[in-house]
Amino acid sequence: MPDETVLQDGPHRRVVRIGDTVRRPTHPWTPAVHHLLRHLAAVGFPYAPRVLGLDAEGREILTYQQGASGPDGWAEVVDDAGLTAFARLLRAYHDAVEGFRLPDGLTWCTGESGPTGDDVVCHLDFGPWNTVWDGPAPTGILDWDYARPAPRIHYIAYALEYTAPFRDDGECLRWLRHPAPPDRRHRIELFADAYGLTSTDGLADAVVAAQESGIALVRDLAARGLEPQSRWVAGGYLDELAGRVAWSRAHRHLFT
Repeated sequence: MPDETVLQDGPHRRVVRIGDTVRRPTHPWTPAVHHLLRHLAAVGFPYAPRVLGLDAEGREILTYQQGASGPDGWAEVVDDAGLTAFARLLRAYHDAVEGFRLPDGLTWCTGESGPTGDDVVCHLDFGPWNTVWDGPAPTGILDWDYARPAPRIHYIAYALEYTAPFRDDGECLRWLRHPAPPDRRHRIELFADAYGLTSTDGLADAVVAAQESGIALVRDLAARGLEPQSRWVAGGYLDELAGRVAWSRAHRHLFT
């Protein structure tokens, strides 16, 4: 058995590195995610892992993405250059999946088979912690398990929640690596410009809508017995998420 380096060892997910590969547990919807990742490889999108198949234990085999990620990713989006690079990465991904459709018989984690209309397949968990960095440049995106169709604006808003950020000054200073209270309005304008939006109108409200949608998704996945959502709900995480929505509503003036 090749040497394994444990990357994550949660109660419901053990992720290991073997050489230049990552081995991760699969889900019933993993074939849909692999179809997405193979599409991204085919169109030359360099920031997604490549699918190498399944191992003898039934784990998916993906290419290892070298760089800083997880908690270290937060520091990379604090300055204007990092935030700009992060927004451009999101735009590049959305452009790479424009027109992508699943073949018949495959579904996402939500049971959907789309996208339809103008929706695109969004990463769902696109945040600094799931971005891989080589110095000031993002080089990869991790953890594609919960990709699903949605309007582009929904996941622009999702990314803005964490990078504007829609958090109080104390959390920005303690956990999100900001050296001083952030100028949230400036950060939203910078993100929007880097992504290619022509206006910031409605973005604050879109973030609130994305937060509320996130609560509904966690509740739905937990009701289906999926992890880690079941554990989150049992631990009272929905109350924390509701508190974030309330803070965003009460401090909307900071963002507009």
